[in-house]
Amino acid sequence: MSTTPRSERFAGRTIVVTGAGSGLGRAVSVRLAAEGASVWAADIDTDAAHVVADQIGRDGGDCRVHRLDVADPLGWERLVDAVGDRAVHGLVNNAGVSMRAGIADTSVEDWNRVLGVNLSSVFYGMKYLAGPLERAGGASVVNVSSIAGMLGYFSAAYAASKWGVRGVSKTGALEFAAKKIRVNSVHPGLVDTPLLNSGDPRFVDVSLRAVPAGRAASSSEVAGTIAFLLSDEASYINGAELVVDGGMVSTGTYHRITTDLAAPGTI
Repeated sequence: MSTTPRSERFAGRTIVVTGAGSGLGRAVSVRLAAEGASVWAADIDTDAAHVVADQIGRDGGDCRVHRLDVADPLGWERLVDAVGDRAVHGLVNNAGVSMRAGIADTSVEDWNRVLGVNLSSVFYGMKYLAGPLERAGGASVVNVSSIAGMLGYFSAAYAASKWGVRGVSKTGALEFAAKKIRVNSVHPGLVDTPLLNSGDPRFVDVSLRAVPAGRAASSSEVAGTIAFLLSDEASYINGAELVVDGGMVSTGTYHRITTDLAAPGTI
């Protein structure tokens, strides 16, 4: 992915990205830094985050690494202490874990782990960074949900967490509007990241049959959507749900039916 700045639309702005060490978080961090942002790459895996920071530095960008367990409120308090009296102009709550199991097969421990990383982290991020975001005099929060938060989904904990992100984002949009903080959620479909490719490899192959675009998104494509929502170009977008899935949710069922019907020998 090219890191040549296309603009300086984030010049002078500080943006925190969680789960910044890999996958979508890495792509978002690189994209924002390429457009002038000072990025705080927050991740529990600081080695991975330092790789991202080094890449950004080589390309002339600014990035600092902060170790953060997003499921630990004390970790968020330490991040706020590190931020100090700086203004934070953007927050991307991106960190997440996958879980592909139904209700009966999900352990209590896994339920709590997934909800902690995927949902509680979003609450903590907005709660603890509300002050630094307000100091910016105009800020944007983007919470990364999933199409699993838009429809019935087979994974109990993952679905609950992503529906929760959708809901708490709307609460944030309502609560923080008077402070000039916008809150929106992004709902990616299949994105070609390590998270997608974990587990049974058949999952991706079968799922792609329901994507009219016929492919998974690249992480850079979703990063571009997130960058847009963080920018002034989206200044009147608040409380929105932006689905980035190649048409999977809106037309995927009928795409699969019509494709199967068109296959030789099916009619």
